[in-house]
Amino acid sequence: MVLEVLEGEKIINEIASRYEVLPVSIRNWKKQFLENISLAFDKSTVVKEYKNKIEVLQKDKDMIAKKLGETIVEKEFLEGSLL
Repeated sequence: MVLEVLEGEKIINEIASRYEVLPVSIRNWKKQFLENISLAFDKSTVVKEYKNKIEVLQKDKDMIAKKLGETIVEKEFLEGSLL
């Protein structure tokens, strides 16, 4: 939709009507697109950002796996002491 707006062949209201979205949404998307267009050409920034996100998610996953393991051991210990 944003690319259609940028092409300039149709007005925003026509595009919004075609896709059944509000014109203000398309204006906001266009603004966000233009503010972030440099990311499309600066791959190192994008790659770094995704690597950071992956690292955070990996740490979260490791923490959850550790906690799950501790919980399983604790559960099995408690079940064993009840027998």
